[in-house]
Amino acid sequence: MGHEGTIRGQGRTLRHLVWAVVTAAVAVAAWAGWLGWDQHRDTHADGSTTGPYEVWQVAGLVLTLLVPVCWAAIRRHSVAAVAGTTAGLTAAAWWDWSDDSSGLFAIGVALVMLGTLAGTAVVSAGVAAATRRRADGPPYAGTGSRLPHAGR
Repeated sequence: MGHEGTIRGQGRTLRHLVWAVVTAAVAVAAWAGWLGWDQHRDTHADGSTTGPYEVWQVAGLVLTLLVPVCWAAIRRHSVAAVAGTTAGLTAAAWWDWSDDSSGLFAIGVALVMLGTLAGTAVVSAGVAAATRRRADGPPYAGTGSRLPHAGR
């Protein structure tokens, strides 16, 4: 019986690792698809510059990454989705921005990491909570408590 639990635990760990690697790979690919190709800064008439990214590119990246993060959270792999997506976007930002000679790119990469960590954690927690609530069924009429599941 103990051996069976160990095998089951290893399978669960492997699934979490696979989800983390998949979400990291999707994050890197999404960065390349939405942001990686645009390296041009726009110079305005007053001499100021903006870019290289437009709002629609960043919005597209975020919306693209919602799909794998939500998918993983529904399947109870929230930690893997958060860790994988954060690692993937952080690595992509580092790779894309590391040619900056001022060294300030590291601050931008840290902000990408913290923002991704916070955003994916909130989304994953919300999806996981909603999924758990739905799986638990409706509360007893008037009592506020939930029906127990057989076998728990």
